[in-house]
Amino acid sequence: MDKTKKLAILGAGNIGMSIVDGLLESGSFEPKNIILTRRQIDRLDKYRDLGILTTINNLEAVQAADTLIIAVEPQQIDILLNEISPVLDTARHTIISVVTGVSIEQIKNTCQTDISVVRAMPNTAISLRESITCIASAAENESALAIAQSIFDTVGKTVIIEEELMGAATALGACGIAFFLRAIRAASQGGIEIGFHSNKALLIAAQVAKGAAELILEMNQHPEAEIDKVTTPRGVTIAGLNQMEHAGFSSALIKGIVTSANLASGVYKKDA
Repeated sequence: MDKTKKLAILGAGNIGMSIVDGLLESGSFEPKNIILTRRQIDRLDKYRDLGILTTINNLEAVQAADTLIIAVEPQQIDILLNEISPVLDTARHTIISVVTGVSIEQIKNTCQTDISVVRAMPNTAISLRESITCIASAAENESALAIAQSIFDTVGKTVIIEEELMGAATALGACGIAFFLRAIRAASQGGIEIGFHSNKALLIAAQVAKGAAELILEMNQHPEAEIDKVTTPRGVTIAGLNQMEHAGFSSALIKGIVTSANLASGVYKKDA
């Protein structure tokens, strides 16, 4: 994406602020080319001090920007779209929605315009430029997809998927941060029980999780191939793994992901 283009994040809450943190860290956008909106404007003071325009006026932000990232809660998106639709320019604007459960068709229908829309699902690791972001758009909308990918490639890895998989992307990619954090927490609690102080147990567990992920990403191996390297006959690793499986470790994680995916499609309720 052209660095001179302006980007507005409408509804800069937790995920919106994580996005801007990552973009600033990457250097892909200058502060002067970013606009943030939020009702509690005082929570954006640190960004204003960096030279970013912060405002409660969504219309002002849209009129000043080329790409619009919508990051409000699902129950707020209709209000926002109805507010900004009079100033949307189909020749200029691209909408990128990170709102769970709201389809491209629903966004266009609410805006009453055939504007370019991309759905994106990052996670909060975007602030560290370590997000996995799934993006989807209409097949003919390659230019809008390219804009979205150029943004999110700077703050992690990007995967283009079919829109029907966005609920699944929410569960595995976005909710997944919480699932793996809970696994790290559980591992650290186990470390405490076997003798480590809490701070050291958490450090060891977190670094082990990071190392395990890097083995998959860098070595391009299936997890079981790496597991086989550390499991020996009658060894301590296989004993621990088997105990976890007897207790339903894999099953619980799978069920959690499926449950979140099933709920993701139902969080948005169209206004009457």
